[in-house]
Amino acid sequence: MKNMTLEHITQACHGRYIGRKEMLQTKIQGVVTDSRQVEEGYLFIPIQGAKVDGHDFIPAVAEKGAAAVLSERELPDCNIPYIQVESTKQALKEIAEYYRSQLTIPIVGITGSVGKTSTKEMIASVLSVHYQVLKTAGNFNNEIGLPLTLLRIREEHEIAVVEMGISDFGEMHRLAKMAKPDICVITNIGICHLEQLKTRDGILQAKSEIFDYLKPDGHIVLNGEDDKLATIEQVQGVQPLFYGTGREIYADQIQNLGLKGVQALIHTPKGSISVKIPIPGEHNVWNAMAAAAVGLCLGMELPEIQTGIEQAQTIGGRSNLMDFGDLLVLDDCYNANPVSMRAALDVLGYGLGRKIAVLGDMGELGEHEKQLHYDVGAYAAKQQIDALFCAGSLSAQLAQGAKDGGLKQVFHFEKSGELIEQLLGYLKEGDTVLVKASHFMEYPKVVEAIKVKSQKYL
Repeated sequence: MKNMTLEHITQACHGRYIGRKEMLQTKIQGVVTDSRQVEEGYLFIPIQGAKVDGHDFIPAVAEKGAAAVLSERELPDCNIPYIQVESTKQALKEIAEYYRSQLTIPIVGITGSVGKTSTKEMIASVLSVHYQVLKTAGNFNNEIGLPLTLLRIREEHEIAVVEMGISDFGEMHRLAKMAKPDICVITNIGICHLEQLKTRDGILQAKSEIFDYLKPDGHIVLNGEDDKLATIEQVQGVQPLFYGTGREIYADQIQNLGLKGVQALIHTPKGSISVKIPIPGEHNVWNAMAAAAVGLCLGMELPEIQTGIEQAQTIGGRSNLMDFGDLLVLDDCYNANPVSMRAALDVLGYGLGRKIAVLGDMGELGEHEKQLHYDVGAYAAKQQIDALFCAGSLSAQLAQGAKDGGLKQVFHFEKSGELIEQLLGYLKEGDTVLVKASHFMEYPKVVEAIKVKSQKYL
């Protein structure tokens, strides 16, 4: 890690160094907040959470060979150097910002209400054809996850693709201050996080903070079919590159291949490419266009971009197609909001046999949360699915919306355990099952139960 001595780190986070002076020039090998990930020569930053205080693991990481730790308190018995700070969370951000200032590689920052992670994966797939790429792991996109991602960048990396997620005003400004993205990508302005941001105009304002640290020679890539993003003209002298119908980058001849993916012809200012996107759902055409735009901004050739799109893969828990013999499961239970719920139901519609949606509560939707759940249920009823199973208090509205929309097979349960029991008795060979809910619903347990059943009975 470039210039990451204990002396520089102490200065970066405005801390107080406690330890032998000769250790100040020690270079750390990595930075983690999880004590289980500590290796010899690492800096451990303890975070105090609702249930666990990372400070409790300082003795253990010292035994594992950590070079130093941060701490919000004095550590009289600590046998390795430590840096005392007022807030370890703030110190983590300041250290990441300092480290970013040492790097010369371009960084692609991605935000949007829906599709950040899948767009990040598509962009990283395209760029990896030409560059050594570091990308955000999973959804490490907040004020702890982003700095940890930046601190994973090493000398071999030629570019980084980072996801940037927010729920309130000011957060994106702080993320951008750390990442200082060379290319800013916004996928859309939806209806997530309305509790704090209130309206789509508020969401646009908050997401647009990503431009606060854009370099004069940077690039902006926007979904031109989003009515809010379409209003953005020049930003600090930078003209956005739009993708979507009637834009600089657009797609036609779109052919849905069901669960096998989507075929499309993507047109760009440098020519056209025919691509087979190996991920189901027509919304992935938009992800591919965004990736093509970023590739062009970085000077890639069209055949390279085509290869990267066609090599794209899903990640666990995000529209991941799991084949359990004669039973197909769309594992999309990482998270959920009304827009992504609709998109997932669209994908389910490509399935063969009975199409069964297993849905759950969506979090952080604000005062209209019941109506938004009802609307998703009504949408599900229009998608020609065969059955809906759902659990959770808010999902009662989802179930009601489906019933009012005319869907006959609708089952609602207060708890996911009750749902699992009834669902397993309902499934049969040839079914295609969508499993999706916000993370707190713990729906990976549903997927695992289906897997076990399929191994035993199908």
